[in-house]
Amino acid sequence: MNRARSSAAILGLVVSGFGSTGCMEFEDPPEVELKTNVVDWREEIIYQVLIDRFADGDWGNNFSVYPSAPGKWHGGDWKGLEQRLDYLDELGVTTLWISPVVKNVYTDAGFDAYHGYWAQDLTQPAPQFGDLAALQSLVKAAHGRNIKVILDIVTNHMGQLFFYDINGNGQADDPLNQSVPGTPNVFKENEYDPTYDVRGVQAETSLGESGLAPIIFAHDPASNHMPPFPEILQNPLAYNRKGRTYNFDDPDQLVRGDFPGGLKDVNTELCPIRDAMVDAYTRWIELTDIDGFRIDTVKHVENGFWRHFTQKVRQRLAAKGKTNFFMFGEAFDGRDQLVGSFTKNGNDAPPPADELATDNQCVTDGVPLTADMLDSVFYFPQQFQVIRDVFRYRGPTSNIQKLWADRAVNYGVTPAQGGAVNASGQGVSPQKLLVNFLDNHDVPRFLFTGAGMYPEDPIFGTPLSLETRRKMLHNALLFLFTEEGIPCVYYGTEQDFQGGNDPGNREDLWTSGYDMAAPTFQWIRRLSEIRRKYPALSKGDLQILWASDRTGPSDPDANVFAFERTGGDAGDSYSIVVINANIEKEGSPEFGGQPMQVGAAPGTVLVDVLNEGGQTYPVTNDGRLSIKLPPSSGAVLVPESQR
Repeated sequence: MNRARSSAAILGLVVSGFGSTGCMEFEDPPEVELKTNVVDWREEIIYQVLIDRFADGDWGNNFSVYPSAPGKWHGGDWKGLEQRLDYLDELGVTTLWISPVVKNVYTDAGFDAYHGYWAQDLTQPAPQFGDLAALQSLVKAAHGRNIKVILDIVTNHMGQLFFYDINGNGQADDPLNQSVPGTPNVFKENEYDPTYDVRGVQAETSLGESGLAPIIFAHDPASNHMPPFPEILQNPLAYNRKGRTYNFDDPDQLVRGDFPGGLKDVNTELCPIRDAMVDAYTRWIELTDIDGFRIDTVKHVENGFWRHFTQKVRQRLAAKGKTNFFMFGEAFDGRDQLVGSFTKNGNDAPPPADELATDNQCVTDGVPLTADMLDSVFYFPQQFQVIRDVFRYRGPTSNIQKLWADRAVNYGVTPAQGGAVNASGQGVSPQKLLVNFLDNHDVPRFLFTGAGMYPEDPIFGTPLSLETRRKMLHNALLFLFTEEGIPCVYYGTEQDFQGGNDPGNREDLWTSGYDMAAPTFQWIRRLSEIRRKYPALSKGDLQILWASDRTGPSDPDANVFAFERTGGDAGDSYSIVVINANIEKEGSPEFGGQPMQVGAAPGTVLVDVLNEGGQTYPVTNDGRLSIKLPPSSGAVLVPESQR
């Protein structure tokens, strides 16, 4: 195995006090030809796959597999996913978002790293999923079907690779009994995951504190608790070393504290670390031709890192033939302004001149950084305020209107230079590229019989029937596939999986038999077809036609929402989407005898292309439209001439 170093990063280490440790270390396989495989990301339908739980195609990599334990390895791999591309093709998927591919700590504290977020070696593939050839084969096979691939990456932290030697005895003590000087109190601390200290985790003996605690890397090949790669990450200066975050409202803890569970926070403010992350993750693209990044835990990393990382990745890939490379981040947070801040590009919210100048001190190629960051984010505020509060809890649809009104302020309107573009090569605003989702691996599944799925108190009430919950799910999926942005479906949704919080929401898909006749599979397939057929549903501008504060049993528009999509890049394509989220009664977008006003010309005949029968609805001479929908249902209306 030949491991090559990055000389620029090594020089940075020498100058900054890292010593002579190397930076990039890779096997030396040849790069593949890079291509731009995406026309317009707004046309894509993303499917999130947790590799370990999707399909097992190679029993040869099944070591330490315990399928009966939700927190253990189950055996899914890249070959298994490749073998099931027919299933995803039939569903209508156009983009796969796969879980992290790098080598992880295998197991820790009784749980396994089947999810991929406990990185140990950023330069090597996770052996449980296959080798590089298997990953390349998956990507090539997906591209052969015009299915793109997005890779999940983590830059904020590494796995639990070292402990803080607080008492200086050279071993990881758990628990470590510590006294508080001057008091009789004794508290217990874990040297792998000690509590945050703004000064850095302090060494301490019975005589008191003795300075910053040294760190000791573990060496256990059986569990892969091993020193990290690239080699730069073996230097203590590569980490903030402040201990476990306990208050996420404290800015320093948020950005510089270890992630709970012993995940070690990387010091991403250092130039050599920034370059090492660019090298490590861009290299995976150069070896596979993957089409984008989903980036984990972005709110735990300073903005300067994102300005550096995203622009350097775009520049490096563009020089090798890949453009329209999509990068969206995950900020697990309901605060819309915070989540949107990572999409502020160009003139949207330029950083202070001195801050940008500091960022540019990391640039050694003479190409200065701009204020650009991410193309998009995972739309968590919508998941909380709309998917949960409206479609699960049956709250007022005015919630949607309020959230979307904030989008114009909280999210970037300026496309990133070298970022996502449309078919004409024009940049697309982050506001139009938000990645919309119902659920994922970090929140309970939509069908979970928890809060919102009980008509009364969750302790004494009776869960809603699966039939009722499935209708609610189908309505939420209709919203997902027709609103502005990119729909993202979590694996297993199409099979009515109902798991609760992690790891209950990470079920094995093979238990479903990959049933393509399942009702929700067929519903998603139908929505995918409609979205592809009518460009307005993916690229048209959006205008809300009806939203209501009313949820009462006598209100005709209780839980009703309607919007139209037209213009933009959609040409003359036009559609209206009407949704009744009320589970008990029919609803209509009207109040006081006045139906909703629409943008279609008077006399236009609209036809429902979603439901059987294709019922028609004429637009009145004064531009209004009347429609009544059964409980938990919706309609997609297009001009009869465009059907």
